[in-house]
Amino acid sequence: MSAQSPYEKLGVSEGATFEEIQTARTRLVEELAGDQRKISEIEAAYDSVLMERLRLRQEGKIKVPDRIRFPEKLATPAPVETPAPANQSAQWLKSLIDQPSARDIVIPGMTMAALGTLVYFSPTNAVLQMAMALATGSTLYFLYRKERKLGRSVLLGVVGLLLGFAIGGVAYTFLAPYLGTLVLTNEVLISLVTFLVLWLVSSFTK
Repeated sequence: MSAQSPYEKLGVSEGATFEEIQTARTRLVEELAGDQRKISEIEAAYDSVLMERLRLRQEGKIKVPDRIRFPEKLATPAPVETPAPANQSAQWLKSLIDQPSARDIVIPGMTMAALGTLVYFSPTNAVLQMAMALATGSTLYFLYRKERKLGRSVLLGVVGLLLGFAIGGVAYTFLAPYLGTLVLTNEVLISLVTFLVLWLVSSFTK
């Protein structure tokens, strides 16, 4: 029997349909119940036939019904790649930008305007330091009230403060020739710009 082809072992012709091949396998396994060696030979012949049919299908020589069951080693599914989330940057920006209510805009705006007025009319070092501390503290409060995330609020507040200092310093460089007529010192201008930036951060971020 070892010299027989897989088709001969199953008792079918090479032109047999898949249904005939499966029927022959099932019948032989039932007939040989208890003879594990012969059953293993039948299973090996069955797998060999299916391997050949799969190869012929891949070469386009035959068409295999979709319902046919191939051995698992021949039907290893290709790994499915999970598509990367689209527009991650846009999603990150959306999670950062807030759509504030009128109250979230007006109250921080009035706070920063009041501090700016105080600094403009009383530009002493003590007033500047106090106003900057109040502006920073109020920014942290307004941010924390939205999301209740202290770390995020502190981070945004610090970024806003540093950004305000940087923009104010650049603005002073360009506006220095006109500051005399506006009665603005470097410290006052930087403070006013910082208040503006902190207002934008506290109102339009979350």
